[in-house]
Amino acid sequence: MIDPELLLQGYRLGVFPMAMENDSIQWFSPDPRAILPLEDFHVPHALRRLVRKKLFETTKNNAFSKVIEACAERDDTWINLEIIESYMRLHELGYAHSVEAWQEGSLAGGLYGVAVGGAFFGESMFHHVTGASKIALVALVEHLRARKFALLDTQWLTPHLQQFGGIEISREHYLRLLRRAIELPCRF
Repeated sequence: MIDPELLLQGYRLGVFPMAMENDSIQWFSPDPRAILPLEDFHVPHALRRLVRKKLFETTKNNAFSKVIEACAERDDTWINLEIIESYMRLHELGYAHSVEAWQEGSLAGGLYGVAVGGAFFGESMFHHVTGASKIALVALVEHLRARKFALLDTQWLTPHLQQFGGIEISREHYLRLLRRAIELPCRF
């Protein structure tokens, strides 16, 4: 297991771990870095309709282990047993969090990440039901806005994240935003 303080210090410095194919752990600090600006978060029209239908119930930290394990259940994953155990420990310490989307009592999708000060570091998301992870993301952003978070880090930009307003910024700019965000007295 990765020492929790080492993990947290990595996040404070803008680096995060990933498991490689041989199960070794490597640390990354992408340049450019991807973020979802909380003030400019975009909810696509079709997703807005889905939100209004209220087909999913969202919760926070109700099924962290199920969420991280579901995120790891894919052919190409960077989440191995050491990562799962490390983030389970961070969750027990109050730093790692999950947002779950439920449909008819079953876990339909979700996401997890790490909160330090006013920064949330999104790690992974999954869905068993189409749209469920997007509903969890909307719930996360609403929660972070309500709690006055300043930064939602997504590590790398994907087409999936671009539809929500995800952007790339230089590592230098990211580190400036990060330094300010982690000093904020926010609680997830």
